[in-house]
Amino acid sequence: MTLIIVLVTVVVSIACFNNQELFYKLACMPYRMTRANEWWRLITHGFVHADWVHLFVNMFTFYSFGQYIERYFSMLGFGNGAFLCLYFGGMIAASVYDVWKYRNNAYYTSIGASGAVSAVLFTSIFLDPWNKIYLFAAVPIPGILFGFIYLFYCQYMARRGGDNINHNAHFYGAVYGFIFPLLLEPRLFNLFVHQLLGR
Repeated sequence: MTLIIVLVTVVVSIACFNNQELFYKLACMPYRMTRANEWWRLITHGFVHADWVHLFVNMFTFYSFGQYIERYFSMLGFGNGAFLCLYFGGMIAASVYDVWKYRNNAYYTSIGASGAVSAVLFTSIFLDPWNKIYLFAAVPIPGILFGFIYLFYCQYMARRGGDNINHNAHFYGAVYGFIFPLLLEPRLFNLFVHQLLGR
C-alpha cells in the first residue's frame, strides 16, 4: 500500500505543478468545503504538493516508515484497511482544526500529505519508542525524544506563524498517529509502556 500511495501522490502532484485549476480543485479550502459541501478536499489535498522539495520530503519520510508500519500491522494481524485508516485518518484529523478555524476565509488554502505522514511516523514511535530517528536527517535520537521535540516545535511555529507551513496539520496528524494503535488494540498500551521502561 505504501508504494501505491507514493506513486499516486507523485503523479497527482506533478500534474498539479502545471495545472492550477486542478490544484485548486483538490486543495483543502475550508470556505469551499463548508459552503459547497466539497468534503472530498479532506482527502485530495494530501495528493497535492507545492514543489519538488515538499513532495520529496513527504514521500521519502512516508516510504521510510510506511513499509515498517505495514509489516508491523501484518504481524499483529491487521490488514491493509488498518493502514489506510491510519494514513487517511491522519490526513483528515490533521485538517479538522483548520476547516473550523478558516471556514469563513475564502482565501485560505492548504495542501500536502504532511498530516498523514506525521501520523505514520508517530505510530512508529508508539510501536518502538527507542528506535532512532534522524533529527535534521543527520543526528540520531530516540524516537520518543524526537516526538516531544517535534510536537513542541509544531506548536511553537504554529503560534509564531509567517512561514507558509501548516504546523497545526503536522501536530494533529502526529497526535492521531500516536493514539491510533490504541484504537486498533487497547492492549498495545502495555507494549508501549513495557518498551518505554524496559530499556
